[in-house]
Amino acid sequence: MNFAIIGTGLIGSKRAKSLQSDDKLIYCVDTDVQKAEKLANQYGAIPLSNYRNVSVSEIDAVIVSTNNSNLFHAAMWAIENGKHVLIEKPAGLNSFEISELIKASNFNKYKIWVGYNHRYHIGIRKANELIRLGFIGNILLCRGLYGHGGRLGMEKEWRRDVGELIDQGSHLIDLSAWFFGMHRWKEVYGKTNTFFWDGYKDDNAFITLSNDHGQTAFLHASCTEWRNMFQFEIYGDRGKIRIDGLGGSYGIEKTTLYQMKPDMGLPKITSWEFPEEDNSWSLELIDFKKDIITNSLPKSNIYDAHQNMLTIEKIERQNDHNS
Repeated sequence: MNFAIIGTGLIGSKRAKSLQSDDKLIYCVDTDVQKAEKLANQYGAIPLSNYRNVSVSEIDAVIVSTNNSNLFHAAMWAIENGKHVLIEKPAGLNSFEISELIKASNFNKYKIWVGYNHRYHIGIRKANELIRLGFIGNILLCRGLYGHGGRLGMEKEWRRDVGELIDQGSHLIDLSAWFFGMHRWKEVYGKTNTFFWDGYKDDNAFITLSNDHGQTAFLHASCTEWRNMFQFEIYGDRGKIRIDGLGGSYGIEKTTLYQMKPDMGLPKITSWEFPEEDNSWSLELIDFKKDIITNSLPKSNIYDAHQNMLTIEKIERQNDHNS
C-alpha cells in the first residue's frame, strides 16, 4: 500500500517504521516542516506542511498521528478524499467528532482503524491467548495501573491539555473492554485530580467500570508515578494473569499466570518474559491492511473508540459536577 503520514512526531515516526516491505511512504506531512523533512528523508518521501497539498491519487491510506486537536480534521479530509484511515487514539477531541467520522466512513465506505496499539504488545497478547484457552476460567474483574515517571517541564508539554484520563486512561479502558469482550459499560465512575503538575487538566485519574455481567475494572492512570510503569491484572474464577512492563523505560514485558489448585492454597505460577523489541506497531498495521483487503470491520474500530470516549466524557461530567 502507498501511505501518507500526517503528524511526524514520535508516534508518526513509529508508524513509518512499522510499514512493511511491500508498503511505500509517499508523503510526510507536519505543520513543522522540518519534522516532515526529517522523516521524509529517511523513507524517500515528499515532505509537506499541509495535508491538503497531498496528491490523493498517489496514496491508498492515511495514517493520522497528529496531536488530539487535529485528529478529526485530518481524518475527515482523508475519508472525504476516498482513503482508508489509521487514526491514533482517542480519534478526536470528543464523542461528537468521533460520531461525525462514523457518519462519514459509513457514507463513503472507507475503513477507520483506531490506534490502540497496546492490544498488540506481546505480553498482552500472551495474556489474551491464555484467557481464550480457559486457563483462568470465567473473568471476574481486572485491575490496571499505568503511570508516567515525570520530568522537568512536563507541565508545558501537550499532555497538560489532554490529561491522564484521556492519555493513558483511554488505553486502560480499551484493554478492560477488550479482555471482557465488550465496549459498552453499564456503570461508570471516575475521579480526576491535579495533585502536582500545575496547569494540568488532570495528572491522576481513578476509574471504576462495570458491565451487564457484573465484571468490574479498577483502573488508575497517573503522571505522578515517578517511574514509568505498566501493570494489568485479569482475575478469573480459576486463577489470574498479571502483565508487567511495555518494554523500554516501562521495563521488560512479562506475563505471569497464577493457576488455582484443587485444594486452593498457593497457586501454580508460570511466567514468560519478552525482552525483544516492541513490534506492536507492525502487527497492528498488518491487521489494518488485512481488514481493508478482506473488507472486514476493523478489529480496533471507530465504534469501540466512540464508546471509549463516551465513557471518558461521563467521568469528566462527574468531576465537573463535583467541582
